[in-house]
Amino acid sequence: MRHGNRGRKLNRTAEHRKAMFANMAASLIEHEQIVTTLPKAKDLRPIVEKLITLGKRGDMHARRMAASRLRDEAAAAKLFNTLAARYADRNGGYCRVLKAGFRRGDNAPLAVIEFVDRDPEARGAADRARLEAEGNEDAA
Repeated sequence: MRHGNRGRKLNRTAEHRKAMFANMAASLIEHEQIVTTLPKAKDLRPIVEKLITLGKRGDMHARRMAASRLRDEAAAAKLFNTLAARYADRNGGYCRVLKAGFRRGDNAPLAVIEFVDRDPEARGAADRARLEAEGNEDAA
């Protein structure tokens, strides 16, 4: 019987799964849209929605809990400063999962997970800034 056994194992240990979802949540908060496999996206959605609810609470305990679950200071700061204000009047349903076909190599079902009212400029913004900084260092 599977009483109380929620979520998929995804062929990983518990520590690996916890670290993977922390990294994926930080990436989703940073880029506001990521592409992953469908089962991972479906399991990531409640994790991120609970983090945004913590961000809307905004007290010190919520900040510490989000920081421990995200393990990324920049993502935690964006969660409390930007995303909490954006979704202040929304009661849940912050993410959507869209099916995106199948991966070429192993035919795994792909999905796009994104925030509902996302900022289209946020996707890849950190990577563009990093590349511009590297380009300026090469030119100097």
